Amino acid sequence: MTRRILVVEDDTATAGFLRSGLEDAGYQVEWAAEGRRGLQLAQRPGLDGIVLDRMLPALDGLSLLEILRAQGCDTPVIILSAIGSTDERVRGLRAGSDDYLVKPFAMTELLARLEVLHRRRVAAPGIVTRLACADLTLDLLASRAERAGQVLLLQPRAIQLLEFLMRNQGQVVTRSMIFQQVWNYDFDPGTNVIDVYVSNLRKEIDRPGLVPLLHTVRGAGYRLGPRE
Repeated sequence: MTRRILVVEDDTATAGFLRSGLEDAGYQVEWAAEGRRGLQLAQRPGLDGIVLDRMLPALDGLSLLEILRAQGCDTPVIILSAIGSTDERVRGLRAGSDDYLVKPFAMTELLARLEVLHRRRVAAPGIVTRLACADLTLDLLASRAERAGQVLLLQPRAIQLLEFLMRNQGQVVTRSMIFQQVWNYDFDPGTNVIDVYVSNLRKEIDRPGLVPLLHTVRGAGYRLGPRE
């Protein structure tokens, strides 16, 4: 089945490069040259991914992404940006992006990252689609988490982090393990993005009045489960 990709990029040369490379790889590509049109196209059903420029006219990439996530859109998004600072990467991830690629980039790397996101999204036959830890549950097909019957407000990357923690509940997972399994990095890029995501996840999971489930193991990593 042909996968549909939306490219939101105002630079025509970059957009042409993206479109050519993606179509050569078998994707069906739609293109928007500014943010508002990109938002309209992104709201249509059936997209398999969005390649989103950070700086756009009419509506910038982060604002566009925040609107989509607030509407419940879980389409995988890769942000493209000439801004590669740690702060900007963290802003992109916190806005709801699944990945962040700095310009200039190689088409082969973009295609590889899209493939990783696609594999994460597709549930293979026979695998577990629902995880539980105490009164915390995660429906993998619906990307829906609940604690004590209350729906948790989690962005796609936070869902992926929660899934990894739940699949390893009771065990200590290190930062390196999280970067490798959730962010698909084989190294620690030297950001505090994991700390930010764990902190936000803890606020949702361990609300006042509930038994804490997400614990920091000082000097080691994190563990999900009732305190031992």
